[in-house]
Amino acid sequence: MSDTEHAGEITGTDDEMIRMDPPSGDSGTESALHGEELSISYPTSDGPVVECDRIDVPEDAITALVGPNGSGKSTLLKALSDHLTPDSGSVVLNGREIQQYGSKELARALGHLSQENDSPESLTVEDLVSHGRYPHRGFFDAVTEGDREAINRAIDLAGVEHLRETEIGNLSGGQKQLAWIAMVLAQETDTLLLDEPTTFLDLHHQLRVMETIRRLNETEGVTVAVVLHDVAQAARFADYLIALADGAVYDWGPPREVVTEELLADVFRIDAAVTYSPDPQILPKRSITDE
Repeated sequence: MSDTEHAGEITGTDDEMIRMDPPSGDSGTESALHGEELSISYPTSDGPVVECDRIDVPEDAITALVGPNGSGKSTLLKALSDHLTPDSGSVVLNGREIQQYGSKELARALGHLSQENDSPESLTVEDLVSHGRYPHRGFFDAVTEGDREAINRAIDLAGVEHLRETEIGNLSGGQKQLAWIAMVLAQETDTLLLDEPTTFLDLHHQLRVMETIRRLNETEGVTVAVVLHDVAQAARFADYLIALADGAVYDWGPPREVVTEELLADVFRIDAAVTYSPDPQILPKRSITDE
């Protein structure tokens, strides 16, 4: 998805724009990370790409950002991770505005895996994962026993122990993604942001990635926000969904409240049946075209 793309307008029955903002902390759930009064753009964009009154990433939960291409998911994640400074508004992590953190301090509190990842193909998986320890060491510091324990734990959590000595250039796309996730896990942060970690992966590796995220959340208590294209997959693995449309929050809440036939029609422009048994089942019928 191109961050600077603009989605088409989402219209209701009265041809009016539907824009809904999430509740401002009234759900009884503490937020590890939230943004307020955000307006986000790029130097090359014609006006704001994302605007929202409030965005919440609840603590100790998995939150999935869903929406069509160009809806602003990746742009919003960049702002939440301090990779893109909003034109206005604030992003708050653990009670402090994110700009108040130093770079290493932020990297110890917040892990971020973008869509674009590159490394020398001669690096082994273990070498790559060890780079995740940089926030915890000085430039000339040697690897400590604590670093080794964190690296081993990250490799185990990501399920890439059997690939430890394999060079990055010899990995499949799915294996590379798991290796990059292991590197971020080695940072040992309490909050983790992942931008489309399952894109271009086969179903087996998609499930491996999502199972790793769920295991990390359940066993380590890590707060996760993840951008996903597959709405059914998001509804199955996430505790909360943020649905974006045309750079605005359309809806926010638990999957059963957000993933509805109305959402699929208004946001994704498809006519589909939605059932829960208890996992979500989405049966697409036809695309909806504007007349």
